[in-house]
Amino acid sequence: MKSIGVVTDSHSGISPELAEKLGIMVLPMPFYFEEECFYEGVSITRAEFFERLNAGQSVSTSQPAPEAVMECWRKGLATYEKLLYIPMSSGLSGSYNTAKMLAQDEEFEGRVLVVDSGRIATPLHRMVLDAMELVEEGYSAEEILEILEASRGKMAIFIAVETLEFLKKGGRITPATAALGSLLNIKPILKLDVGVLETFRKCRGMKKARREMLEAMKNELETTLAEAYAKGQVHLLAASSADEETTKEWMEEIKAYFPGMEVQCENLSLGISCHVGEGGLGIGCSCKPQK
Repeated sequence: MKSIGVVTDSHSGISPELAEKLGIMVLPMPFYFEEECFYEGVSITRAEFFERLNAGQSVSTSQPAPEAVMECWRKGLATYEKLLYIPMSSGLSGSYNTAKMLAQDEEFEGRVLVVDSGRIATPLHRMVLDAMELVEEGYSAEEILEILEASRGKMAIFIAVETLEFLKKGGRITPATAALGSLLNIKPILKLDVGVLETFRKCRGMKKARREMLEAMKNELETTLAEAYAKGQVHLLAASSADEETTKEWMEEIKAYFPGMEVQCENLSLGISCHVGEGGLGIGCSCKPQK
């Protein structure tokens, strides 16, 4: 039996195909269109998702059922002695607290370690990769949990939203603010700190928002994360709920702004896209964990 397995949820943006390639497990997160439940990467394609979303169907997200979480763990424990479960940030969902409670059950106690990642989207994906590297380096599951949680704040993520509709539906802005913002072509930039998603800036037009995100990321690298940046210990990240052409343009813009840096880019998960809509663009970074 292998020693340590890694499990995350689909809010990491890791597809089932990539999970199989990496040798990890991804728990599909449920969401609802009207009253119908779907699971990301399982029962709906990305194209079908945005078709329903743009048609105005009501959408909401939900935690996975406890039994689904436990079944996933049982499957993993059939292969591994211990599991590191790295779900989305506890500050954005109750999934972490539910998992912590389930991990205290006699069946899983001491064998499933739940990491409070403080992250979502590409930074969460990066933490999964960090965990896998630490496993390869021979650290114990307990040591890896401690290293990951100590490093979770060493990251930043900014997301520019194309439409205000879903922030209005989620209660983050009022209908009046959304109406005025749409009239003035306002594109808000959201910033994720550890477990907290808040409005960072409001821009007139997406072109301006993209520029503001690039400048904000540069500022983070030169101030808050300056030491790691100087040592070449920062991963540059990007994410998108936009179409392929727009995503490609965004990637090229990032690479031109940060020449010589590799960029890890992927689609925003459908669970996140429920809240930001189509056309969202993000840039982030994550520092290599200190051992």
